[in-house]
Amino acid sequence: MAEDNNRTTFNPVIPLALSASGMTTSSSDVVVLGLGVVLAGLYLFKDQLFAASKPKLAPVATKSSANGSGNPRDFIAKMKDGKKRIVIFYGSQTGTAEEYAIRLAKEAKSKFGLSSLVCDPEEYDFENLDQLPEDCAAFFVMATYGEGEPTDNAVQLMQNLEDDSFEFTNGGRDLTGLKYVVFGLGNKTYEHYNVIGRRVDASLSKMGGIRIGERGEGDDDKSMEEDYLEWKDGMWEAFATALGVEEGQGGDSADFVVSELDSHPPEKVYLGEYSARALTKTKGIHDAKNPYAAPITVARELFASHADRNCVHIEFNTEGSGITYQHGDHLGVWPINPDLEVERLLCTLGLHDKQDAVIGIESLDPALAKVPFPVPTTYATVLRHYIDINAVAGRQILGSLSKFAPTPEAEAFMKELNTNKEKYHTVVAEGCLKLGEILQLAAGNDITRIPSPENTTKWSIPFDIIVSAIPRLQPRYYSISSSPKLNPGSIHATVVVLKHENTPSEIVTKKWVHGLGSNFLLNLKHATNGEPTPITSVSDGEHVSVPAYLIDGPRGAYKTETTYKAPVHVRRSTFRLPTNPKSPVIMIGPGTGVAPFRGFIQERVALARRAIEKNGPDALNDWGRISLFYGCRRSDEDFLYADEWPKYAEELKGKFVLHTAFSREKFNPDGSKIYVQNLLWNDREHIAQAILEGKGYVYICGEAKNMAKQVEEVLAKILGEAKGGSAEVEGAAELKLLKERSRLMLDVWS
Repeated sequence: MAEDNNRTTFNPVIPLALSASGMTTSSSDVVVLGLGVVLAGLYLFKDQLFAASKPKLAPVATKSSANGSGNPRDFIAKMKDGKKRIVIFYGSQTGTAEEYAIRLAKEAKSKFGLSSLVCDPEEYDFENLDQLPEDCAAFFVMATYGEGEPTDNAVQLMQNLEDDSFEFTNGGRDLTGLKYVVFGLGNKTYEHYNVIGRRVDASLSKMGGIRIGERGEGDDDKSMEEDYLEWKDGMWEAFATALGVEEGQGGDSADFVVSELDSHPPEKVYLGEYSARALTKTKGIHDAKNPYAAPITVARELFASHADRNCVHIEFNTEGSGITYQHGDHLGVWPINPDLEVERLLCTLGLHDKQDAVIGIESLDPALAKVPFPVPTTYATVLRHYIDINAVAGRQILGSLSKFAPTPEAEAFMKELNTNKEKYHTVVAEGCLKLGEILQLAAGNDITRIPSPENTTKWSIPFDIIVSAIPRLQPRYYSISSSPKLNPGSIHATVVVLKHENTPSEIVTKKWVHGLGSNFLLNLKHATNGEPTPITSVSDGEHVSVPAYLIDGPRGAYKTETTYKAPVHVRRSTFRLPTNPKSPVIMIGPGTGVAPFRGFIQERVALARRAIEKNGPDALNDWGRISLFYGCRRSDEDFLYADEWPKYAEELKGKFVLHTAFSREKFNPDGSKIYVQNLLWNDREHIAQAILEGKGYVYICGEAKNMAKQVEEVLAKILGEAKGGSAEVEGAAELKLLKERSRLMLDVWS
């Protein structure tokens, strides 16, 4: 129990009462007790007895309490204190919405000279939103998460905006005259595309707010960046008119100051650690701010040796870490950038020879741009561990970097990519070019060669621009494929390795594109098992077929003898089995979409073992059936966990049924491929009965754009016909009801 310094902990009345009850006392005891009563009375009533002798002091209002800045949750006071005319709230789950919020703040500063307060809505109160001055504006950059839900940090904001019982400081729900801007982030492959941004817009408008420009909507399935760029110019024009400002009043200004430190204790320099606890090796809670370096106990290939793809099953030991998880949760893995791209940028920025120089980074406006990673650090560490240099470069950054071009030709090339949307799409987006590759290409360097200071032209880009322009390297999330009930202290992940060819053009040749997180884990699998690095043979010699990573980690922290580690943390999910095993369960998960369902089945197996041990062999008789609909290419190539499913079925006493579709092995009578949606239709009678009569639960995991959408269409058809109607009316209504009651849940990706 924590000590409370504002509470009197000694109370003599209680022991006196105890003494007076049930004890015989002598005369001396009575005297002592009487004296105790007198002293206790004096102590308890000292303020009243002696108050007259003390002069009463009027409270003095300090500057902070007078202007409201004493309340850290008062954004209006902070805006006034900082002379800011824009407040930008962001609803962000993975950091993307926050990045766009910061970009808007930077553009407002460079275009109009206006300062902004960028706010995590979880950290502020909204009662005084109606107090925003007339010459100010509120921006809302809102991501839609999951099945049309607000991000975790925007839940309270949405409740305040939509709950009719919530009142602003004026005593009502009147936001008349509030100038606001909305940019939503979503994905069109999901049913509830950008619904949170739309709800924010509708709520503010309903209460009298005036939207500036059009509502922006970014589609992550195509190009969030292009949607943002198309929207922002028109919005800024409307903004200038609404607030009476003119463009050109701002100017280019740095967000950070980067300085090289001549002397600094080596043990206090961050070389890839994510937190002070990791640097000092002190114990603490492991989460997204302090991931745990988890030892890898198992790493094996799940696809057949003759397959042209890889899928890694990997197990992390979390014993003693304090990390807990449940089936259906997500594992965040923190990858690093591949050696080749780190070397490429070190050469293009002219930092190759001083890559290990210790640098400090300070923010010139912490309210606008926080230093996104721990410092002091080194140039190489920033490029390897902290910023996402492996991503396809955005169009906007190319324009801002053109002024640092080493030649007029390079400057013209960068400006054309920045202004010519079609050329950017053909060369950069379709060519899958990273920033380092574009800088080399613009300068006339050969991007197919291993970069070196000798074959790479130097660009004089200040490092603070690099830190400002390139987003923080984020963890990659994977559905956990185990249950803690069967695997305590161990977390399993099932990861298909992403690798595909780009679309070549006149400027960019054909090349392989490798997913960052999955290839990082593939590297760890090779190292854990002592396997040789795969080699591909091409016309001009042999090339390594996977990128290389510095997997030993900072200061060798991710390797002990023959054991490798990776930094991980757990992200909670609501993707859960029903608590009652009597409820039927239908799971649809082709490919690696089966990952969470392996955890689901393990969860049920653990429960079954306990039930049988307690109640005998018939304990599962009244359990609902668990049906898994799984699909892959071939039974002898990519059938994940094929050896495990029969064992689970045996332990569950026939309550687990597996339906399989092998799209390149078995076909429909007309020759068309069989997919999981075909399996669902074939089992439609059981599915309708399980859902409508058995109150069953349905789970879909996997690719969202085609599979998940087609599965929902089949389910709507099954349920619509079972209700005596159509898929479009009765079926759609039934699906909507299932989602509202959390009996149809999706864990999908684009």
